[in-house]
Amino acid sequence: MTLRYSAGVLLFRRTPTLEVLLGHMGGPLWAKKDASAWSIPKGEYEPGEEEQRVAAAREFTEELGLPVPDGEWLALGEVEYGSGRSRKQVTVWAVEGDLDPALVVPGTFEMEWPPRSGRLQEFPEIDRAEWFAIDIAQEKLGKGQRPFLDRLAELANNL
Repeated sequence: MTLRYSAGVLLFRRTPTLEVLLGHMGGPLWAKKDASAWSIPKGEYEPGEEEQRVAAAREFTEELGLPVPDGEWLALGEVEYGSGRSRKQVTVWAVEGDLDPALVVPGTFEMEWPPRSGRLQEFPEIDRAEWFAIDIAQEKLGKGQRPFLDRLAELANNL
């Protein structure tokens, strides 16, 4: 089994309801999907490479093209998901702040497309970012990351 490590930042705001910023996964495999096709801005790092929080900030900036807004970093812990030989352990922090999704300039990745064509094409890591109320975010976010929403809601009630 291969375990990959990922770290991210779940940006949230109160308007007055609790909202989170999610990114819609980019590329042709996700283009026509909406439910479970959104993600917390995050990315992979190598264990021992650097502090997880540094990796989370780097990956947030890489995916959105903007730095993490100033604010207190609140640990939401880890979740592990995936199946078979490929599993992912994700560590996330919540940061209260605001960010205009229109300012997002996503990073890109290359993949062979169409499949088995031998042609590499470049796609955005996320093709858009949006704010969602927690209940809507539960439907939008990939299943493995949903526990972070529950943890954030509980934490926000105590702030």
